[in-house]
Amino acid sequence: MNFKIYSPDGTTSREAEFTIPAFEGDKGVQAVKEVVVAHQANARLGTHSTKKRGEVRGGGKKPWRQKGTGRARAGSIRSPLWPGGGVVFGPKPRDYTKKINAKVKALAFSRALFDRATAGDIDVIENFEVNPVKTKVICQVLTRIAPKGKVLLVDDPFAPEMRRAARNLKRITMQEAIKLNTLDLCRYGRIVVSTKALDKIIARASAANGGN
Repeated sequence: MNFKIYSPDGTTSREAEFTIPAFEGDKGVQAVKEVVVAHQANARLGTHSTKKRGEVRGGGKKPWRQKGTGRARAGSIRSPLWPGGGVVFGPKPRDYTKKINAKVKALAFSRALFDRATAGDIDVIENFEVNPVKTKVICQVLTRIAPKGKVLLVDDPFAPEMRRAARNLKRITMQEAIKLNTLDLCRYGRIVVSTKALDKIIARASAANGGN
């Protein structure tokens, strides 16, 4: 598969071929869905909590007598029918963790990489060695390559100076090649990856796909 490789300043480009594991039909699509859902579920803290009727403070005394007042019967001011009362079937702390088989994760990663590359959503840059390493300069480079939307930068690894300069850009997210996952490949409009990082990503995908 051919990629357009940009110079570090984003002004010039050339074509180069990279071998990305290919897929036919819908193979791996369901795996991508399962892995993305698992990533999102595992990120949930599950700390939400409400109080049941028996956990709300107060309400031990009957508000008024049972009969003779003309009002409806009431046994406690902490009834779910009353403001400030308990919550019926409210959320309680729980674990949302989903476990995904390692082979499914690997298949999903390879499929997501193939789909984004086929759609032309992956841009390759020789490296992120801009000069000078300043937020303004990095913004100019990325504007030339991916002018709009959320952008994921992938390197192996990022230089500390580059990380400090790019983290101030709101639309930019940085990820190391070794930590890149299926959710990262799916959630950003554009992905800008260095040639070094792309080689490592393709090696991961090829190993997961049996070297094909």
